[in-house]
Amino acid sequence: MLDKLKKLNSQLKSKIYFNHDIGKMTWFRTGGKAELFILAENENELEIIINTIKDYNYLIIGMGSNILIRDKGYKGAIIKLGKGFNSLRVEEDKIISGASILDNNLSKFAKNNSIKNLEFFSGIPGTVGGAIKMNAGCFGCETKDVLREIFIIDKQGNKNKIKATNLELNYRTSNINDSDIITSAIFDISYGDPDTIINNINTIKKKREEHQPIQEKTSGSTFKNPKNYFAAELIEKAGCKGMEIGDAIVSDKHSNFIINQGNASAQDIEQLGKKIIEKVFDKFNILLDWEIKLVGD
Repeated sequence: MLDKLKKLNSQLKSKIYFNHDIGKMTWFRTGGKAELFILAENENELEIIINTIKDYNYLIIGMGSNILIRDKGYKGAIIKLGKGFNSLRVEEDKIISGASILDNNLSKFAKNNSIKNLEFFSGIPGTVGGAIKMNAGCFGCETKDVLREIFIIDKQGNKNKIKATNLELNYRTSNINDSDIITSAIFDISYGDPDTIINNINTIKKKREEHQPIQEKTSGSTFKNPKNYFAAELIEKAGCKGMEIGDAIVSDKHSNFIINQGNASAQDIEQLGKKIIEKVFDKFNILLDWEIKLVGD
C-alpha cells in the first residue's frame, strides 16, 4: 500500500506525508506523529485515496481544535480535507457548505447574506464537518437545529446522502461512523434583521473573550456537561481550578479548559484530565465524559 501511495503522491494534487508530526497541528500543539498525513485536494481524489487505504486505519481531522494526539502517535492515516471542500453558496432555501469550511466563516457568510440562526457558529472552533460529527453548539444552540442533510463518502468509497433526522444528533454525539467522511452539508436558512444578526455575533464573541482562554494553547471544552450540571462548575467545586501536571494546567478563567502553558506532553494533558475526572467523581459521584477526542497510543 505504501508503494501505491508514493506513486499517487506524484500523480495527484493531494499531498501525502509520511511519519508526519501531527501533534503540532492540533490546538494543544503537542503529541506524536501519524504514520501518514493526507491532505485531500478534492472529492474525486479523496475517493481514489480511500479506495487505496480502506483496509488501513484512518481518521479525519478538521482544524485540530478538539483533539489530543497521544505522544506515541497514530498508527494509520490522518486525513484533512483541502481546498475542494471549502465552498459556500446559497441556493433557494438552503446554504450548501463544504465540510472544511470554518464554523466561524459559515457564520460570517450567513451574516453577510442576512441569514439568521447561524450566529452561534461564530463561537465554535473548528470546521463544519467536525461540528456535524459532534453536534457542536454553544449558548443554547446546536448544529442539529439548522442542519438539513449531509453528504459522505464511506470506507468502501460509496457516496451517500443522509438526512439530519437520521443522524441521531444529540448532545455532542451522532451516529456518524469515524470512517465516514463528511464532504458537504446543507443548512436550512431563514432571513433576519442584519443588525440583530451582527449584535448576536458580537455578543457571542464578547462572552467567549470574557469567559474562555481563547488565546491559549487549548482545545476548547475538555468535558461534556453532565445532564443537569455544568462541567466547569463541578470541576471548580471539586478544587481543580489551577491544578497542574507538568506544563498542563486547568484554566483559571474557565475550569473546563485545560491549557498547555509551555511544553506539556499529551500525557501531561491526559493525566490532568483523568485527575479531574477522579476528583469530581469523589466529590459528586458524577463521572465526567471527555469532549476532547483522544487519539493514538
